[in-house]
Amino acid sequence: MKLTVLFLSMSFICCGAATAQQHTIKFASIAPEGSTWLNVMREFDSALRRESNGKLGFKIYAGAVQGEDKDVIRKIRLGQLQSAGLTGFGLGEIASKLRILDSPFLFDSYAEVDYLYSTLDKELGDALRENGFVLLGWAEVGFVHVFTNTPVRTNGDMKGVKMWLWEGDQVAEATFKTFDISPTPLAITEVLTSLQTGLVNGVYASPLGLIALQWHTRVKYMMGLPLADASGAVVISKKYLDALPADLREILLRNGRTYMQKLTQKSRDENREAVESLKKNGIQINPVTSPTAMKEYQDAGKKTRQMLVGKLYDQAFLDRVEKTVMEYRTTRSR
Repeated sequence: MKLTVLFLSMSFICCGAATAQQHTIKFASIAPEGSTWLNVMREFDSALRRESNGKLGFKIYAGAVQGEDKDVIRKIRLGQLQSAGLTGFGLGEIASKLRILDSPFLFDSYAEVDYLYSTLDKELGDALRENGFVLLGWAEVGFVHVFTNTPVRTNGDMKGVKMWLWEGDQVAEATFKTFDISPTPLAITEVLTSLQTGLVNGVYASPLGLIALQWHTRVKYMMGLPLADASGAVVISKKYLDALPADLREILLRNGRTYMQKLTQKSRDENREAVESLKKNGIQINPVTSPTAMKEYQDAGKKTRQMLVGKLYDQAFLDRVEKTVMEYRTTRSR
């Protein structure tokens, strides 16, 4: 699901007057400044400048100043930008099959997430490349939860929520349709005000993202069972990358994977810390312990994924993804 909350943030770092930068990568993200994402990306940028002797670096446009994912992708295709930190929704705008990574109740643990990504890494990367983009690194937002002003444990509880929907997100729309919910489509910038006025009383986000967006000030409950693992990545225009000197391409690609792995781990750590912070601020965690409720949610996930066959991906790809996750679970249980 294209979740806000979970997104990449960067900042332009000056290397000093003595260096003459020859290649500037214009990068855009909807994420605001001042997060762990920013700190890690500063390290990424510094590594590029250091290893390239100042020839290569980022110029960063954070906080959606270049627009949301769709706008940024269009600008990259026009050559106005070269790179972006995208949500799962944005990745799906490039290659729709990647939206399966955001589907509900697909993963039980980060270990399963890592296994699927490593197993299908080439196929997922090829899907981006075939559409004019190259993966610099996966940078997931992390597990997303439902946050509400009324307790939610069961499928039936979900039906009473006035849920927010990120406009145009087919995965989220299909998920809530499975729950018989008619969500309210809103831009991210409209959500806090809508929580304040009561237009919506339910949102989905990572715990860290919820705090960053200040939505935690307007909700009371968190469903303990994660809704989905929100994907994300840093991508770059294939045309731009191919035009770079070979030595700079190698520096960029190698460091991209290194720092995105670091960013993913930090995000996971800070999401765990964010849950503790939410509890200290009075948000109640509602665990889903009923076997019946668990089965209902698992069945809803399967139904949602099946609904999107022919729209975002084909049946063969869905079968391959679900088989890969089950392979990991089988191996772990031995």
